[in-house]
Amino acid sequence: MKINLKRRAASLAVTGAVSVCGLAWPMMAQAQTYPAHAITFVVPYTPGTTADVLARLLGAKITQQWNVPVIVDNRTGASGIIGTNYAAKAAPDGYTFLFAATSYGTVAATNPTLPFDAAKSFAPVSLLGTSAFTLVVNNQFPAKDIKDFVAQVKKQPGVVNYASPGPGSSQHLAMELFMQQTGTNMMHVPYKGTAGALSDMLGGHVQTSVVALQTATPLAKSGEVRMLAVMGRERAPTFPQVPTLIESGYPNMLVETWYGVMAPAGTPPALIARMNTEIDQLLKLPDIKDAMGKQGVDPAGGKPEKLDVLVKHELKLWSEVVAKGNIVLN
Repeated sequence: MKINLKRRAASLAVTGAVSVCGLAWPMMAQAQTYPAHAITFVVPYTPGTTADVLARLLGAKITQQWNVPVIVDNRTGASGIIGTNYAAKAAPDGYTFLFAATSYGTVAATNPTLPFDAAKSFAPVSLLGTSAFTLVVNNQFPAKDIKDFVAQVKKQPGVVNYASPGPGSSQHLAMELFMQQTGTNMMHVPYKGTAGALSDMLGGHVQTSVVALQTATPLAKSGEVRMLAVMGRERAPTFPQVPTLIESGYPNMLVETWYGVMAPAGTPPALIARMNTEIDQLLKLPDIKDAMGKQGVDPAGGKPEKLDVLVKHELKLWSEVVAKGNIVLN
């Protein structure tokens, strides 16, 4: 029996095309009808936190734009682990999104037995924004700049105390990174939250701390603390005279608070792209920019890959800091 090879090849090509179309068509149809019902933004932090504020801001706008309810679900506890795990286990259908923050990376570094895989359980959607940390000292500490601070700490290893909102917090690990990069040694004094840490630093019980820029700004303006360095990429517009640690000679000292949106792994790329495009447009609106500015957050936006690069960097960075510092949480 003779076989017409040209006809056979054409037949296979058509069959392959039909197969591909058969796979693509449901995804295309799903994207066209999306969203068909309510969307849930899971916030693993308490109401009133920056991630919660951002979720509600964007959720209200998306409700208006898409004419479907956006539910903000605060699932708190265990430093964000409970809510994050809930989102990780949600159906990857484009109706559940996680509003993550800096603790996503620090918690993964300090908790080796998480119920989800921080590197694989989520797909990036959008980097919402970033804000800088600062290094501050109380008024009793004599250092006037970061160079002088490092020199004085080196003279008395283990004597200078630094405050943090708690073991494993972003501020704790940021100061650990600072000590590793500068070759200094300070005593960690953990508190149950930012308020206690700041109160004792202002009272002179501890000498220094890593503090979010928006929190440090009014204290520095009033002269209650001295801001020695900014840990972000650029100097703060409110304190242009304060250098970054990078320009002070520590190129690996970039520590920022970040906020991002993620989806459960396996969520169709078309639906991720749809949410990414919407969020990217909303971040450019003047009222959203203004609201984020009041939270001390600089809008970011961009493609999902931007958040993906950041998260991978954070997971690697904090894992290395924890390993090098032999940090173990009880």
